[in-house]
Amino acid sequence: MEYEGTQITLKEDIPLKHKFYKLDEKSGSDIIMYGVLVGKTVFDVLAGMRVSTENLKHASGNYAYRKVKYHWQKPDISKFSQDFFNGYHRSDGRVGTANYWLFIPTVFCENRNLDVIKEVLQDELGYSVTEKYKSFARELILARQQGKKLTDKDNLNFPSISNRSQVFENVDGIRFLNHDGGCGGIRQDSEVLGKLLAAYANHPNVGGITILSLGCQHLQSPELLEEIKRTNPSFDKPVYIFEQQQSQSEEQLIKESIRKTFEGLEQINLLQRKPASLDKLCIGVKCGGSDGFSGISANPAVGYCADLLVALGGKVLLAEFPELCGVEQEMVDRSVNESVAKKFIRLMRDYEALALRAGSGFHMNPSPGNIKDGLITDAMKSAGAAKKGGTAPVSDVLDYTEPATRAGLSLVCTPGNDVEATTGQAASGATLILFTTGLGTPTGNPVCPTIKISTNTALARRMADIIDIDTGSIISGEKTLKEMGEEILRYCIRAASGEITPKAVLLNQDDFIPWKRGVSL
Repeated sequence: MEYEGTQITLKEDIPLKHKFYKLDEKSGSDIIMYGVLVGKTVFDVLAGMRVSTENLKHASGNYAYRKVKYHWQKPDISKFSQDFFNGYHRSDGRVGTANYWLFIPTVFCENRNLDVIKEVLQDELGYSVTEKYKSFARELILARQQGKKLTDKDNLNFPSISNRSQVFENVDGIRFLNHDGGCGGIRQDSEVLGKLLAAYANHPNVGGITILSLGCQHLQSPELLEEIKRTNPSFDKPVYIFEQQQSQSEEQLIKESIRKTFEGLEQINLLQRKPASLDKLCIGVKCGGSDGFSGISANPAVGYCADLLVALGGKVLLAEFPELCGVEQEMVDRSVNESVAKKFIRLMRDYEALALRAGSGFHMNPSPGNIKDGLITDAMKSAGAAKKGGTAPVSDVLDYTEPATRAGLSLVCTPGNDVEATTGQAASGATLILFTTGLGTPTGNPVCPTIKISTNTALARRMADIIDIDTGSIISGEKTLKEMGEEILRYCIRAASGEITPKAVLLNQDDFIPWKRGVSL
């Protein structure tokens, strides 16, 4: 094959999404990709050889604050300058893209009660997605009773989850934050959990809250209420608190919580969507199940969308600190001031030191699926992952659960773990999440609608039930990154307005995992 006038003979078959060396390189040579160091060769390699875990090992450069004046070339926003979305306006000035009722347990002991309430309310109020599976089970039972055996060739008609009838037309769903914390462990875990739950209670997509408490746990309900009001002094959403150890029975607790929640649903159902300018959007950008196409299709397309939103005055949240390993200097140089840059450096180094003390490290982040599909080192994975944040200046750096208050691009300290990261992004205020994937990841968030974007068309066709947008047309040359980025922003505007529902929402993919600040990559 020919590349930039040079003939390269492939030394082996190169699998789809994988890479090959374009030059002969000596052992220990720096390998550059996307303009950054992504690894060093383990032995002498020849042009045309496949890049693999055997011949390339992770390497990344040093980074420090160096007073760089970053100049950003803003994208053309003329196509969107008059656009708006229809959202739910909250008293603190923020605008939600959805209107949810939220159930919060202060301790894992209440998860069982939440599961009962969840089944009842979602089934009876029209939010359940399990009716088609229940129908399938009933068909199997009936067939057994009749002495028949159903096969995959039998034509069964099941209810569609997109045609369900909701009792409260202005309530987009009822969400439940089941978790395994609130007691045991160390007190710091409960404190961080309290900040996280308070952030979710204050989220602009949440209209009201029911809190279930056992009574004797570390995270006490008065402390949670105090944290909610400390985070937002103007907090005025309806809140109902139920303490199991003060109730007459479990049945009484469940019935009373359902009754009061029904009253609250009546109240928030009075809210209606109203126009809001695009600067009121706060979009989290995340990748999971990444592949060799992630850095050249979905991620940079999302990055262009991010740049458009920043230029329009909105907020963008880029998380996953283990997946910024290798691009640290770029993020430092893009920081708007020394304070922002040094906060990023401190959080990044503290996080990596924690991993190293545990005998791990950022270099161990790529999963077997990542490696199989062409992401050989963590720096290689990170160089492509960082493209989701676009090219805008870094306006702020947020520690876990810190709220986003500045317009522009903010870096949010979270693990790379899909759900821990999206959980943290929502806590910082993301009202939509753009989630890119090359392998297919069924991840969502309880309060933040998650839009799934495939890096390649084969995935979009194979897992059409979870993919909203396909960027494979970039790979085939049918669309440019600019065209795809504009298309993604238009989709965001429609999703924020409730005109279309992302598939993660339709499927109730409500994943929530608090980060205990331990070693998680």
